[in-house]
Amino acid sequence: LTMELTRAKLESLIEPTLRRLEPIMRRAVSDAKIPVIEVDKVILVGGPTRMPSVQERFKNFFGKEPDHSVDPMECVAIGASIQAGVIAGDVEDILLLDVTPLSLGVETLGGVSTKLIERNTTIPTEKSQIFSTAADNQPAVTINVLQGERAMAKDNIPLGMFSLTGIPPAQRGIPQIEVKFSIDADGIVHVNAKDMGTGKETGITVTGAQGLTAEEIAEKVNIASEFEDEDKKLKEQVEVKNSADSMIYQTRKLMEENKDKIEENEKAEIEAALASLEEDIKTEDTSRIKLGIENLQKSMHSFSQRIYQTQAQDQVYQQAADQAQRAASGMGDMPPGGMGGAPPGGMGDTGAGGASYKKDTDKEEEKKKKVVDVDWDED
Repeated sequence: LTMELTRAKLESLIEPTLRRLEPIMRRAVSDAKIPVIEVDKVILVGGPTRMPSVQERFKNFFGKEPDHSVDPMECVAIGASIQAGVIAGDVEDILLLDVTPLSLGVETLGGVSTKLIERNTTIPTEKSQIFSTAADNQPAVTINVLQGERAMAKDNIPLGMFSLTGIPPAQRGIPQIEVKFSIDADGIVHVNAKDMGTGKETGITVTGAQGLTAEEIAEKVNIASEFEDEDKKLKEQVEVKNSADSMIYQTRKLMEENKDKIEENEKAEIEAALASLEEDIKTEDTSRIKLGIENLQKSMHSFSQRIYQTQAQDQVYQQAADQAQRAASGMGDMPPGGMGGAPPGGMGDTGAGGASYKKDTDKEEEKKKKVVDVDWDED
């Protein structure tokens, strides 16, 4: 088939493809974490970039004329030659940095994909994060290593899975499990999980984490961008449910540990809020669950305040008793925190915890006894 096309006709035919350039340029600048005005030079790659309409798109976006010092048909080969020279040791004055094409992370409670290394991170690199157990007396954790940009684990690429066993029995949230990702200069991913309590450690090595073609990587990124809003809502829903479940657990634990401090009317109000939130979690209504969390928080206010007041009062009483005992034992009259005891001139003063320290100015009486009188201020 042979036919003639005007430039205007050709540009109208490729317009749908040209419209895809701007989101790609925006994402490239965003991934580089630099503003457009700080881009020094724009190098065009590939034969189609010779087209005036393509060059015009780049010029309009970056606000500068593309660089024409390198042939678009040769620049990839030139770059490959330079990299070969660096690897062989023949080129020493150039440093080429590689990056991770897609994010790496693990699956967490609710099927959420939690990223540890973001895409376009310069390698070699290393990142770690502390996780914990999701249930009481959980003996092991399973680490599902993922690659991709989606919010949920099921939508990403599974790279491998391993388990850390032998976790001592403990309440949920108590064990500290450090998950560490490291990528070496060859792009090989090492994933380790360590129980910070016992020191037990295990892990895997992933060699195929970057085994995707440029087209496959671009497709993954584009799909993630297409479903970004939907994924964000789904992730928020799971995280709100996790937060509500954790709050229910912590509230019941607090009530059990301080059952002697809770009043019957408070207990009834909190139990009602707990039951309501448990029903809210069964729904898919994020707003309803958030309101349930807020309602439970409000029902806990007076109970929580009393716990803190009681603890603070007990602590102050104990400090005053300790100070009096130390003084009676001849250890001096220095209150906790490095504050001095009696001020010059024999004037009483208030030390730590609201206790007043008085010093007898009668030297004869001072010889007979070394006891500091402590007056407790109830207010």
